[in-house]
Amino acid sequence: MPLSKSEKEPIIKDHQVHPTDTGSPEVQIALLTTRINQLVEHLKVHKKDKHSRRGLLKLVGQRRRHLMYLERKDPKRHREIKELLSLR
Repeated sequence: MPLSKSEKEPIIKDHQVHPTDTGSPEVQIALLTTRINQLVEHLKVHKKDKHSRRGLLKLVGQRRRHLMYLERKDPKRHREIKELLSLR
């Protein structure tokens, strides 16, 4: 299930680059990370839910592509977002 608007707003406010920013790589990575964490918790309970597992893998790949893009464009911002979200 996608994130609701009330769940997205604080994440966007925490990670936006400028006041009207909703689509920067940092915001997208933070939203994807939140959704990934929710799916991981879901899959701990529902171990045989293969459809959600596929969705999780797609989200992880999407986040990985965003991180690679950010690393190419601005390595400093890449390091900051990884530390902030405690990603490896």
